[in-house]
Amino acid sequence: MKPSVYVETTIIGYLAARVSRDLVTASNQQLTQRWWSDHRERFELFVSRFVLDECAAGDDDAAQERLALIQDISVFDVTDDVRSLSKSLMREVPLPGKAQVDSLHISVAAVNGADYLLTWNCKHIANAVLRPRIETVCRRHGFEPPTICTPQELLES
Repeated sequence: MKPSVYVETTIIGYLAARVSRDLVTASNQQLTQRWWSDHRERFELFVSRFVLDECAAGDDDAAQERLALIQDISVFDVTDDVRSLSKSLMREVPLPGKAQVDSLHISVAAVNGADYLLTWNCKHIANAVLRPRIETVCRRHGFEPPTICTPQELLES
């Protein structure tokens, strides 16, 4: 059985975006492309309706490109447990109001038992300071948190 990966929206954004002029972002885009082309087959990929909604937003052509990248990926269910855990993450981590969808990404991955949550969102998700708090809240609700990581970290596995 392959390990499961919840693919958060920033991954799809990096795959579909024009190459950035910022060297760090361009490097992260390249790492993402490499993981996507050479390593994703080692994993069972999942998204959620939140990823679908975020990918569908904005410019129509760009949205179609993002959605095409994930058209064959399975979609995790959004349940009452997901919503409850998200509320607790917002309150107990705590996360700012603008991070509501970030808490939903974490919750979907945890409640559905994903092994990994793959993201470039290092402000509210893949954040070394917040990660222990996120894990504590997930466990208190009875869910094992996914390993939150970037594509670079899964390249090295």
